[in-house]
Amino acid sequence: MFSKTKHDQSVMERDIQLDNIPKHIAIIMDGNGRWAKKRGLPRVAGHREGMNTIRRTVRQANKYGVKILTLYAFSTENWKRPRPEVEFLMRLPERFLSKELPELIEQNVRVRITGEKDKLPEYTKRAVEKAVAETAHNDGLILNFALNYGSRSEMIQGIQSICRDVKDNNLSIDEIDEACFTGRLMTHDLDDPDLLIRTSGEIRLSNFMLWQLAYAEFWFTNVLWPDFKEDDFQEAILVYQNRQRRYGGV
Repeated sequence: MFSKTKHDQSVMERDIQLDNIPKHIAIIMDGNGRWAKKRGLPRVAGHREGMNTIRRTVRQANKYGVKILTLYAFSTENWKRPRPEVEFLMRLPERFLSKELPELIEQNVRVRITGEKDKLPEYTKRAVEKAVAETAHNDGLILNFALNYGSRSEMIQGIQSICRDVKDNNLSIDEIDEACFTGRLMTHDLDDPDLLIRTSGEIRLSNFMLWQLAYAEFWFTNVLWPDFKEDDFQEAILVYQNRQRRYGGV
């Protein structure tokens, strides 16, 4: 593929309709390991470089007025990876947030976590809870890290919650609808994503927000996450803006 010139990038940016920015963008950040392998580096080097991409992407989302940016940071299946890699990944939130928290606060970004936090190491929980607490009063971009998150587990927990309420006569079967189920999910207080981005050329959801992505627009790119730049983000938004969202209508 040919690389975009600065002129191409400026044209793309000029074409973006600021009144039609996706409110909630979700990203499956894929390709760190392959990025490192191509360079003869250990996989963790790709994860380290991927943090720089997170920084750039947060700035871009904030610049365009995105309300929610959800980043798939660690899935419930990622525990199957080699132990040294898992331990490195569990240290990444601490490394990223300790360095970036002052700028996130300055940029009015609010950090939140979606996932099974109780199963995270204590040092990871301390880092994310500190960031959540220190940005709680910010009312700008919500930077939502999906950490130890799996959509099937989330939905099962939601069903169990509904069943308990039915069993205790706090809820009737007739009251169970989409809104009832949505209210039991970890993202119950967030709007559903409008746009899903997945990097690295893989075309699957990998157990990510299966319920919430029902009507999202999908954009897949072959670009590996560490190589995902501002113009790639702009291209995803432009593709989104050129699609018609009918929600089952005509």
